[in-house]
Amino acid sequence: MNILESVKMAGTTLLSNKLRSALTMLGIVIGNASVIAMIGIGQGGQKYVNKQLESLGPNVIFVIPGNQETQRISRDVPKTLVLEDALAIASQVPTVAGVTAELNSRQVVTYRNRNTDVNIIGTTPSFLVVRDFETAKGRFFTDIDMKRSNQVIVLGADLAEKLFGNANPIGQQMRIKNASFQIIGVLTPKGSSVGADYDEAALTPVTTSANRLVGKTSPYGLEVSYIVASAKNSDSVDAAEFQITNLLRLRHKLIDENDFTIRTQKDALQTVGQITGALTIMLAAISSISLVVGGIGIMNIMLVSVTERTQEIGLRKAIGATQQDILLQFMIEAVVLSAAGGLIGTGVGIGGILLVGALTPLEAAISPVAIALAVSVSGGIGLFFGVVPARRAAKLDPIVALRSA
Repeated sequence: MNILESVKMAGTTLLSNKLRSALTMLGIVIGNASVIAMIGIGQGGQKYVNKQLESLGPNVIFVIPGNQETQRISRDVPKTLVLEDALAIASQVPTVAGVTAELNSRQVVTYRNRNTDVNIIGTTPSFLVVRDFETAKGRFFTDIDMKRSNQVIVLGADLAEKLFGNANPIGQQMRIKNASFQIIGVLTPKGSSVGADYDEAALTPVTTSANRLVGKTSPYGLEVSYIVASAKNSDSVDAAEFQITNLLRLRHKLIDENDFTIRTQKDALQTVGQITGALTIMLAAISSISLVVGGIGIMNIMLVSVTERTQEIGLRKAIGATQQDILLQFMIEAVVLSAAGGLIGTGVGIGGILLVGALTPLEAAISPVAIALAVSVSGGIGLFFGVVPARRAAKLDPIVALRSA
């Protein structure tokens, strides 16, 4: 018998017991679908987080108060960064395209009879460039607004809709801490970004926020929550990080450890990639257990099939079939079962990925490598677990097989 005839006979044998074959394949179907879906969901999650990080701004560099040790042992954020540090970086670091500083606080905002708790972000006019934002209505505040500590405010898209609905908020007055602020602009919607939702926030000049809302708490200048710089291009990020570190160490007169921490977009992307990659591997490993269970099911059914077909095996051996022919026949049946289950499971897994992509913010990430790996592994499992039944069938003595039939 050639391979083609063996495959045809395997298909005929399996189709003669449709229900049993279907139930036998179920473990492989579930295993393949789980592996492909878990890898796809893991990659989709990684793409989603990467997109969130990229939305922070082009080639962004964060300067955070305190080093890792002080951040770990203290609940209070160290007060080591001031607005003058940001201005010095903007004027003395040639590899940055823009620098902004942010001073965050939670305040109750009042418009007529509506009150809402809002994240108020005091920042500089360069915020739009560094953080890659645009104004949908009105204007952003200027250097003059910041120098004069003008009580002007720019609303996030969702906050403007919550307070004003479809009405135009430009020119309206709202109160924060008994101070009246004039609304001069509304940002374009951008969505939340790694826990920071600027669509729900309101922005004021950093000097206004410090003088009217927060108060100056640092003896060295106008304290800020963090500084954000944008490198000129992706190749300048490392140089910008090095230059910013040296400048701040000189300004803060540091001898030993830094009193600040620098985080780049590249660092965050690498960390996220390592975490999501490890989670994807873990999920795929857990889901692949069902492939092993499916393989055991195939071996069990093939052993039953050998017992049921002893007469057939005896007849084939009596008319000249060799042990290799019988071995090949049963192994092909096991591989056909597992490969068919693998293909069906692949379709189910792809469908699951598309469904998750349609119902959640995660992107539908279908990996050809994962599909090829899952199908080949399922076929290999059928081959592996089909060896014992096939060897048992091949070693049957034809006279004993005919006598026991």
